[in-house]
Amino acid sequence: IASHRIASHRMLRGLLLSPTSRKIMSSSAAAASSSSSSDALASAQAFVNDFNERYSSVHHSFEEQFWGTKMALESTDDREYSASLLASTKKDMEDLLSDPNILKTATEYRAKLSGGDAGEEGGEGRHGDDDDDDDLIKTLDVIIRTCECNSMPTPESKSIREETNRIESSLEMKRNGMELGYYDDPNSGGGGRFVSASSVALRNMMRTSPDESSRRAAFEGLRTIGPFVCSNGFVEIVKLRNKLARELGFEDYYDYTVTNAEGFGKGRLFEILDGLEVGTRPLMEEGRRELERRFGPTALEPWNMGYMMAGSVIKKMDPYFPFSKSVERYVRSYAAMGIGYENATMSLDLLDRSGKYSNGFCHWPVPAWVKPDGTWVPSRTNFTSLADPTAVGSGLTALTTLMHEAGHAAHFANIRQPSPLFSQERAPTSVAYAENQSMFLDSLVGDAAWRAKYARHPATGAPIPFEVIEEEIRSTQPFAVFALRGMLAVSYYEKALYELEEEEVTEARMISLADEIETKIQGGPSPRPLLSVPHLVSDEASCYYQGYTLAEMSVHQTREYFKNKYGYIVDNPNVGPTLTEKYWRCGNSRMFLDLVRDLTGKELSGDAWTESLKETADGKIETERKEYDEMIQKCKAEAKAAAGGGGESKEGDGEVDLKMNVRFVDGDVVIADSEKCGSLLEACKEFEFFVAARVAEKASSNS
Repeated sequence: IASHRIASHRMLRGLLLSPTSRKIMSSSAAAASSSSSSDALASAQAFVNDFNERYSSVHHSFEEQFWGTKMALESTDDREYSASLLASTKKDMEDLLSDPNILKTATEYRAKLSGGDAGEEGGEGRHGDDDDDDDLIKTLDVIIRTCECNSMPTPESKSIREETNRIESSLEMKRNGMELGYYDDPNSGGGGRFVSASSVALRNMMRTSPDESSRRAAFEGLRTIGPFVCSNGFVEIVKLRNKLARELGFEDYYDYTVTNAEGFGKGRLFEILDGLEVGTRPLMEEGRRELERRFGPTALEPWNMGYMMAGSVIKKMDPYFPFSKSVERYVRSYAAMGIGYENATMSLDLLDRSGKYSNGFCHWPVPAWVKPDGTWVPSRTNFTSLADPTAVGSGLTALTTLMHEAGHAAHFANIRQPSPLFSQERAPTSVAYAENQSMFLDSLVGDAAWRAKYARHPATGAPIPFEVIEEEIRSTQPFAVFALRGMLAVSYYEKALYELEEEEVTEARMISLADEIETKIQGGPSPRPLLSVPHLVSDEASCYYQGYTLAEMSVHQTREYFKNKYGYIVDNPNVGPTLTEKYWRCGNSRMFLDLVRDLTGKELSGDAWTESLKETADGKIETERKEYDEMIQKCKAEAKAAAGGGGESKEGDGEVDLKMNVRFVDGDVVIADSEKCGSLLEACKEFEFFVAARVAEKASSNS
């Protein structure tokens, strides 16, 4: 028996040590590893699938409340809108994103799939479709990043956040219902007739009214917003925001917000902004001196600045920018650049009305994404502007807002990634990344080439005369730096606001601080009082304005890239595909600074922007005249070709398809639906009829 056992042991040892046996053992181990890896992949994918669906649900519920309360929609038996529901749906969304178990699980799966438990050397254990595996890892990464941005690791931090949300929702509803307007006799000591007007209408009055007393009354109306928001919760909100940020280990709320959104802290941000502030201060100071030289010292009063710079020319431009044609012009302009919306559905609420939120925005109840089985989920978008078709200059303002918000919609509609987290607008999505796309596209409205094609008189079809464009350039170019300084002022105010000691955060100090920052950054009181800027109060837009500044830097750099490569931007069919490929598809999976560098070949800087501000009026007129004339000739050639060798340029010819369904709404009223109308342009016509009726109705009531 002993001899037999020894022999058997030797045979077994020889078998185990033979190459054949080692191969068998290796195959068995690999099979076990493969099975384990496959199980890990399947389990991780199930986790991701469940998370994506849960997030889509809570995101949708919150965005429905956001839209309903901001647009002051009526509650129905099927749908209720309220500040409490806005707060509770936001809490549901934040509870999901701040759930420590989700962050822990995602982190564990990520470690396994990167090789820790599923294989060695960076993932030998990964098997199957590599693209699917990459999507899975990419999605786990964005879940981790998003949850880290929303992490509330202690009961105290969670409690602070919920209390802040409650007060914010209450303040927003109060602000929507604020009786805003002006007194038509500002010298009467408040005894004049009060005229209700939105903040947009008040700013428009300041730009276009020839009567200084009316402009001053509009300014004083805007100034009432600051005391109102401070006395209705903003003081408490600032304190709570800072308390939360410090609970989470940040210097203050500004540092917390910018770190989550941009990936670098407040210190690095203000290294960039300080460079712009110092570099453009001489331009601002010279601009103010020039304004005073032209029009006298009263031109520097905040209610006079906008009118003195462009009030008269705005009236000359107004007939070429009828708001009723704005949607069609935006649609045709985007189509000519090859921009599409990937079968998105958009609801557009474009007209100003009482109770409506006082700023344009674009949000997504349904973010675009690709499910694991390849199913495409097109975006569903809500966006708004505040047009008053009867007010001089409002058509141009509303068109610019429309081009801006439509740029946001196009960007987020074209994000193709394996989770809705890649195409939602909150952290870790960079504010600058989001605003770069929209600001690049709204910048076209200021181009003479764009105006030669699209700014046409609705009755005659004639393009805006270049003489009017030249007058505008001479009126505004020396003062173009004022817009930059206005952007900087918001960021410097929020920085100073959140750096106040808690006992200093009072209504009086917040108002006086705003006045101090306006004088320091803008040279005097701002035509748009800082505390009237709605971003400061709103949670999703607070500490946000630096994104506009960084984005404007990239806008000028991106424009420079297209001009250098193609020679033109307006109606360039390469613009849409290039933006889609280089900026849009990736969503927040890549860093903003990297995207700008990869497209333009340069690190982000303010050089192109600063150079445009330094350009003389004569130099700009020469460039714009050349581009205007080229577009006029191009339009004539296109019209001639379309007419078979004869004919004139005519607005409105030809169908367009942006691959989207559009619903025009006015609060609860559905004006037109392109799906029901048969085409997008037919829906645009219905919208035109609605606007014309609104204008006629207002004219009748005023007569």
